[in-house]
Amino acid sequence: MNDKALIARLGANPPRIRALVEGISLEDARWHPTPGSWSILELLGHLCDEEREDFRARLGVLLNQPGELGPPIDPEHWVRERRHNEREPQDLLRTFEEERARSVAWLSGLATPAWSNIYEHPAFGTLRAGDILAAWVAHDLLHIRQMTHLHWQRLREIAEPYGLGYAGKW
Repeated sequence: MNDKALIARLGANPPRIRALVEGISLEDARWHPTPGSWSILELLGHLCDEEREDFRARLGVLLNQPGELGPPIDPEHWVRERRHNEREPQDLLRTFEEERARSVAWLSGLATPAWSNIYEHPAFGTLRAGDILAAWVAHDLLHIRQMTHLHWQRLREIAEPYGLGYAGKW
C-alpha cells in the first residue's frame, strides 16, 4: 500500500468538496431530492462527523490497540440529531477543512504505522488498519459523487420544463 499517496489524496479532497458547496444558494444546499435523502449540507456535516468520530478516531484506536476499533458510531442519527441541514455552509466547510488538516498532519506524522493491525468487524469481516485508510479516501469520493449528483438533480428540477438530455447521459 502506498500510504503516502492515500494521505495526499485525503489532503487534496477538501478543495474539491469546497468547490461543490461554495457559491450555491442556501436553498440549494438544503434541498432534498426525495424525502429521507440527504442534502448537500447534510453530506458536508456527515463528512465532519466521520472525520472526527469515525475514520481518524477509529484508525487511531486500531493502530494502537490491535483488535479494537473504538466506540460505536451512528452517522444516520448524527445527521438528524445535529441538525446539519440548519447549519451555515461556511461553518461546516471550515470545520471539515480544519478537521481534515488535523487528520492529514496526524497521519503524516506516524512513524511506522501498523497498517496490518486487524479488527474483526461484525458486518464487514476482517478489517485491517490499511483498509480503513483506503476506505477513508473512498468515502470522500463517494460523497463527492453524491454531491455532484445532487447538483445534477437540482439542475434538472430548476430547468423544467426543459431537459438535460443534450448534455449526455448521466
